[in-house]
Amino acid sequence: MCKRSLGGKMNTRFLGIVATALMLAGAAFGHHSFAMFDYNKEVTLVGEVKEFKWTNPHIHIYVKVPDGKGGAAEWEIEGGTPNNLRRTGWRGDTLKPGDMISIVIRPLKNGTTGGMMVKATHADGTPVGGGNR
Repeated sequence: MCKRSLGGKMNTRFLGIVATALMLAGAAFGHHSFAMFDYNKEVTLVGEVKEFKWTNPHIHIYVKVPDGKGGAAEWEIEGGTPNNLRRTGWRGDTLKPGDMISIVIRPLKNGTTGGMMVKATHADGTPVGGGNR
């Protein structure tokens, strides 16, 4: 009887550990999902860098893009990880507010002004960071 009791406690503990691991794995997978981006479209934006965040887990570039009506729309562009981008020449000071860039993105499916970076070039045509991923 003692074995049964101990076995029940062990099974409960084991199931608790498995359930926790599955929940954490789901959260990690959800974070790394790119399902929000439309992989069937590429959009080229030309505008002025408002802010550049060199942060984990992904960099962010905020770009002011003329809207054709005399104003500008701010786009939030998500890039790769600093670690991966560093390998292609990017650094934390690669972009500065006021820099003019052309950036190819995969836009958000919901139509808001955001997307995932495919590649970026300076106004003179040179690749941002010396290379793109």
